[in-house]
Formats: sequence, structure tokens, C-alpha cells
Amino acid sequence: MEFTNSSYKYNKSDKYFNMSILEKIKQYSNQILPELVEIRRNIHMYPELGFEEYKTSELIVDKLKQYGAENIKVLAKTGVTALIRGKNPDSRVVALRADMDALPIKENNTFEYCSRNEGVMHACGHDAHMAMLLGAAKILIENRENFNGTVKLIFQPSEEKFPGGAKEMIKEGVLENPKVDFVIGQHVLPDLEAGKVGVKSGKYMASTDEIYLTVKGKGGHGATPNLNIDPVLIASHIIVSMQQVVSRFSPPEIPTVLSFGKIYGYGRTNIIPDEVVIEGTLRTFNEVWREQAHNKIINLAEKTAEAMGGSCEVRIDKGYPFLVNDNILTEIVKESAVSFLGSENFEELDIRMTAEDFAYFTQQCPSCFYRIGTMNKSKNITSNLHTNTFDIDEDILGTGACLLAWTAINVLNEKD
Repeated sequence: MEFTNSSYKYNKSDKYFNMSILEKIKQYSNQILPELVEIRRNIHMYPELGFEEYKTSELIVDKLKQYGAENIKVLAKTGVTALIRGKNPDSRVVALRADMDALPIKENNTFEYCSRNEGVMHACGHDAHMAMLLGAAKILIENRENFNGTVKLIFQPSEEKFPGGAKEMIKEGVLENPKVDFVIGQHVLPDLEAGKVGVKSGKYMASTDEIYLTVKGKGGHGATPNLNIDPVLIASHIIVSMQQVVSRFSPPEIPTVLSFGKIYGYGRTNIIPDEVVIEGTLRTFNEVWREQAHNKIINLAEKTAEAMGGSCEVRIDKGYPFLVNDNILTEIVKESAVSFLGSENFEELDIRMTAEDFAYFTQQCPSCFYRIGTMNKSKNITSNLHTNTFDIDEDILGTGACLLAWTAINVLNEKD
């Protein structure tokens, strides 16, 4: 069965998986695990926010130099890139990406490697992503004779903070010199059992926009509402009316979420404030509808406030685009995972309404963003991403590093 797109072919009937190389790669899993655990814990103890990952960047550069990576560069303030050249290095280039930044969360775990930077925590697994990519780099450097083409390593800052480090790195030429043909990203998933891998072809993660509404009225005493224009009441009606964007206006075939997570007005029990601020997010999978939804939000907010005697200022910060996994590259990722882990450890995933700035890479060249499970109930490792008790089963670090290396080899050795 042959799959094609504008850039390359993949013939599934070809036995391009070299089993002797596979067995060699598998042997690294336990060998490099202690080193990767040490790296991950070091990074976890000293987390840094977006575009502030200076110590993290230094650690990565030092490790890449130690391993023998080539052309090591710093981009976008703290991002790091490097090359690993195989045989015939100009034939094809695959980039492997890991994000670097932590979150502004106070960690509530008790293990010895907890965050030592107050109020900052690796609560999304980026510490693990960097450790696994460094492990993959070491494996690939020691196996350069086993693949054609070039691997470009991308350690990307500020995935968590809009407008995101991917956009900045692309702007600074991370996909050029040499020109990258494919990009692969690996991300932990606590909903999936440790050691399992999941992926979805096509549209996978939503676009994300930040919604800011400032409702203005006329404050005063709570006992004399007839003398006021109550922005709290107006804000309440706006939030309720906004549900129409999804329930009445959204095309049923396009998944859409509109949620408001913050509302505040500086009044008291008996004081109606002059204004109320509302903040929320819009997520969807279609650019035309996305723009239409923006207009609906603006009109509903402004007209509702006007009808009640007040006004509403609307600001929409357009965030990451939706993420699309290239069908053919995703098939290779899937086959790599199945050959490495067995079909029983692979799952087809559903779409997610969460967002990722890896989406910017998917707009530039064929890309695939897949998940590796970290949940282990027997070790009480079950906390979700972005929580103050998040942790991973560290046994997956060796597996993740080997799988990244194995997948890159298969993409590079796949025949046109």
C-alpha cells in the first residue's frame, strides 16, 4: 500500500525497518536510563520560565558537546540547535524537537528533586522531553553509520508562553541551513500508561485564542442599583450569551470550545464597581470559522453591554494555529512505534482541545507530534499535566530516547 504527498513516498510493503539496527537501539534503553534520570532531575530541580531558560540551555549545550554533536548554536535567546550527520548527509533532514520551559506553578511534591526555584515547576514534562532528546542525540551520534541524511536537534524555549518559541525559532532560521524536510515532536501524556505510545493523523490539537473583555458601567452603592449601571450584571449576561457561539453558531463538524476562566470586579458586598474584566479562551480547528467566531464574540459582547446601558471593550489575542500531523509521516511514526514496542503498546488518539506551538512547525513542512505515556498507578503517578503534583514514571526516559532515535533513522532511511 503506497502513500504519497508532494514531498515523498512511503511504501508500507517495503521492509525498510532494519531489525539488526532495531535490536541495537533497544539495548540502549537500560544503558542510558541512569544518565537520563540524572539529567531530568537536574532540570526539574532548576526550572526556568519561557525565554529565561539560560541554565537549562547551558546544560544542553554542554551535553551536546560531550556527545559530539556538530554545529551547536543558540537561537531565540535560549533555544539550542545542533546537527548529527549520517551517511550522505545532504539527502534528507529530519528535525527532532523538545520544548524547554517550565510553568509558574508552586510544586507540591515531596521527592528530593522537587523544584528549588520558588513558584516555578516543570509541570508539563518538558524536563523529560529534553532528557529524552539528549538521549536520542547520544544514540544517533554513536550510530551515524546506520542512517542516511542529517538529524537536526531543536531544543525550543517558551512553548507555554504566547506567542511561543517555535515561531521565534522559525523566524531565526531553525528550519534552514540545512533545510529541514520533516519535524517530529514527542510529548508525555499522563492519560496513557507508561511506555505506551499514541498518535493521531491529520488535525490533532486545536488553535488557541485569548479573549479579554472589559465591561464598563457606573458604580455605586449596592442598595441603590437604580442609580448605577451594573457591570457585574452586564458581565453575567455576556457570559451566558457567549454560549451561543458554540451551541448555535458553530458548525457541528468543527470541534469548538469557548470557556471563561476569570472574572473580577473591584467591588464589595455593598459596592457595585465601575468595571468588570472577563478572560477566556477559544479553541477550534478551522481558520474560516475561527475568524467568524471572533466576530460573533465581539458583536455579542458589545451589543449586550450596549443594550443594558454600558459598554464592552473586546481584545482577542490570536494564538497558536491548530496542529496537523502529516498522514504519511505519522504512518512511519506509527510503524516505528509498533516495531519497537509491539502493537499492544500503541494507541490511536482522539483530537485534543489543548494547544501546542509545535503547530507552527506543521505549517512549514510535514510534521508529526506524538505522545508517550507516563502514568503508573502502582507508583501513584497519576496527576494531570499543569498540576502541582505532576510527575512521570522515569522508566520511560530510556524508551522515549530510543524511540525518537529509531523513528528518525526510519524516516531518513525510507526510500523514495
